[in-house]
Amino acid sequence: MENFTPVPALLGGLMIGAAAALLLWTNGRIAGISGIAAGLLGRPGPEHGWRIAFVVGLIAAAPVYALATGEAIRISLTPSLPLLIGGGLLVGFGARLGSGCTSGHGICGLARLSVRSLAATGTFMAVAVGTVFIIRHLLGGAGG
Repeated sequence: MENFTPVPALLGGLMIGAAAALLLWTNGRIAGISGIAAGLLGRPGPEHGWRIAFVVGLIAAAPVYALATGEAIRISLTPSLPLLIGGGLLVGFGARLGSGCTSGHGICGLARLSVRSLAATGTFMAVAVGTVFIIRHLLGGAGG
C-alpha cells in the first residue's frame, strides 16, 4: 500500500465519529453532508445557523490543519474538468436517490444499526469498486 498512515487515519476516524455523535446529541441531527448542504439551499430558517457552521468547519479543516502542522495538504486531480463535473452530478443524484450520502449512511446509519443504511453503504461500496475496476483496468485510466 502506498502512503499507509494508520495513526492519522485512526485519529481522523475518531474525530469524525465524535463530531457525528456530538451533532446527534446536541441537535438530534444526523451528520449527513448532503442533507446538511441541501438544507442550506432553501429559505433561511431556525436550523440555518448550525448548518452554516458545519459546512464552514468542513471547509476550514484543511487550512487549520496546515496552520497547526506547518504543512499543506497536497491534492492532485488528474481527471478532466468535464469528468469531475459529471462525477459530482452523479454523486449528487445518487445521494438523493439513496436518501442520503456516504457520511449519513456509512457513518451515522451503520452506527445506529440501520438496515437501510447497511444496504445503501453496501451499494456505495460495490459501485465504487466497479467504477475503479472499469476506469483503471478496462479504460486504462490513471492510478492503476
